[in-house]
Amino acid sequence: MNQKELKELIEFLIEKDIAEFELERGDVKVRIKRAGEHTIVHSHGEPRYYAVPPAPPAAPELGVAPAAAAPAPPAPPAADEGLHMVKSPIVGTFYEAPSPGAPPFVKAGDMVEVGQVLCIVEAMKLLNEIESDIAGEIVKKLAVNGQPIEYGQELFAVRPKK
Repeated sequence: MNQKELKELIEFLIEKDIAEFELERGDVKVRIKRAGEHTIVHSHGEPRYYAVPPAPPAAPELGVAPAAAAPAPPAPPAADEGLHMVKSPIVGTFYEAPSPGAPPFVKAGDMVEVGQVLCIVEAMKLLNEIESDIAGEIVKKLAVNGQPIEYGQELFAVRPKK
């Protein structure tokens, strides 16, 4: 399924006011859920990743002190703790909650199961639910709400269930 077909499908679902739709064609599976003004699309099959080049640094103006650098994201816990890292499968913007003002999907100390939604990564105006690939306890959230994230970036540290 190409982007044009997917766009036409979404427009059709909006036009007919269909809230949830699932399509399986060969090895490609698409699930679309509409929640308010946002559209959530899950696509399984051939993954497509889009790289976003970093913006060039702006030249400082003369006579102006450079602004303080943004705080670095928290460092991941040591690998020797036996933690599993949930990584982003796509480039996009990290959101910890389903909508602004809503409680986060998960927080440190929560127990999660395989397939449980941990966060949303918005890419190209589509909201992609990122699900846990392991059962266990959330030890640490490694991304900041609203922060741009890269493919393969660690989002959560999870202590596997024993």
